[in-house]
Amino acid sequence: MKQRPRLLSATKVVSYTGALALAGLSGAAQAETLRDALVSVYNTNPTLEGARATQRATDEDVPIQRAQGLPSLNATATHIEFLRQSANSFTAPTRNLGVNALLQVPIYSGGSVRNGINAAQERVSAGQADLRGTESSIFSRTVAAYMDVLRTEALAELSANQVEVLRITFQSTSDRFEIGDLTRTDVAQAQSRLAVAEGDLRTAYANFVNAQQTYIELVGRAPIGLEAPPPLPGLPETVGMAVVTALDNNPDLIAAKERAEAAGYDSEVAGAGRLPTVSLFANYDYTNFFGTLGGPVASDFLQRESTANAGVRVTIPIFQGGLPAARQRQAGARETAALEQVIATERNVIAQTRSAYSSWEASNAVIQSSQSAVEAAELSLEGVRAENSIGNRTIIDVLNAEQELLSARAQLVTARRNAYVAGFTLLAAMGKAEARDLNLDTGGPLYDPQVNADRVSGNIWDWDRDPEPTANSTRTVDIGTSEDLIGPVLEPSEER
Repeated sequence: MKQRPRLLSATKVVSYTGALALAGLSGAAQAETLRDALVSVYNTNPTLEGARATQRATDEDVPIQRAQGLPSLNATATHIEFLRQSANSFTAPTRNLGVNALLQVPIYSGGSVRNGINAAQERVSAGQADLRGTESSIFSRTVAAYMDVLRTEALAELSANQVEVLRITFQSTSDRFEIGDLTRTDVAQAQSRLAVAEGDLRTAYANFVNAQQTYIELVGRAPIGLEAPPPLPGLPETVGMAVVTALDNNPDLIAAKERAEAAGYDSEVAGAGRLPTVSLFANYDYTNFFGTLGGPVASDFLQRESTANAGVRVTIPIFQGGLPAARQRQAGARETAALEQVIATERNVIAQTRSAYSSWEASNAVIQSSQSAVEAAELSLEGVRAENSIGNRTIIDVLNAEQELLSARAQLVTARRNAYVAGFTLLAAMGKAEARDLNLDTGGPLYDPQVNADRVSGNIWDWDRDPEPTANSTRTVDIGTSEDLIGPVLEPSEER
């Protein structure tokens, strides 16, 4: 009796396809849209939450710089026990309490405080632009992950369907061989194609698992019932319009310009080291000898005394070994580097925008051609099967037609994914891919970094504290494995 090869059984193929459908097309109650995913990222993604915390740390540079120009008040208390006195000292005290209070008021610092504050404010603005860029980048990765789940799911379903089709073809070929209608070569060709399709199915399954894990990493939950994404808003009509918008709104370019401005203020701060400084001071001292001053004649001495003084202190640098000049040259070189970075970022933004626009246009063209290819391949397969039934086409012709249809459908699925991702990448390069641009309903007001910057900018209270640091993002340790979500990978059926 002829031995049949190890195949995926029809039951397992159907159950596998059903598992994929359960993962991607579950009930409406569990369906998730792209907007839902982006809202989850906006509210719970650790990278974005970390960037917001980093920006809050940058905000503190403004009050740190401002504090250098504000009055300072310090008090020092010192208690001394004189354990051993000079043999020639008859009136020295045996203990002493000294209290000193010093008030200092900076008047003029050569402009270093003012320029330091300006530099810090520019860096706050640069950090806010960086935060926009981080949000846009995370959203772009989320869109790609969302579309990859849809794409790999569709490709896995196509692969599962192809296995079932080839299984039927192989069964039919084997039956026709047994009655002498076809040759062993025809059976071997069908068997070979089926084995390749089984391997492709396993690869498609692995790709689906990988896409799921990337989605979970970004969004924080499993991709259950993902719906088709909505049309992208605000895509430009021409590449020129896209570039103009990007040069005005790209957050990376804005951040580079703000850092260049901050570097200019740093140069002024470095140059202030040559200039005089002026400050006011007031000093108060209190001393108490606890009745020990004067020894045997302590009653003849005052045991408590206090003094106070105030004045103006002017410090004029005369020679510092070239330190101010070196610092200013160093700051100037860093300013030059920052200015060059602006041009480099501008170049990169232009290149990214043009590249994304080209990819978007190309993917849209591929969609049109792939749709035509699918329609033609469907007609071709129908005709080849009909001709094979009357002996005008061979089994290999049928197998080739089936493979062409599968390739065309896979190309269409991939082109739709690429077009959407390229379109969103284009919006990101234009600075138009953030929550405010997408009108996301995040369950509350959008995060505004300027609120914290304003809150801390004028705070001069030394004992002001924020709540204890805590992590706000969600963990994914409790989310099931991909096998839990879509079922185990298929095993070959037993030989019959």
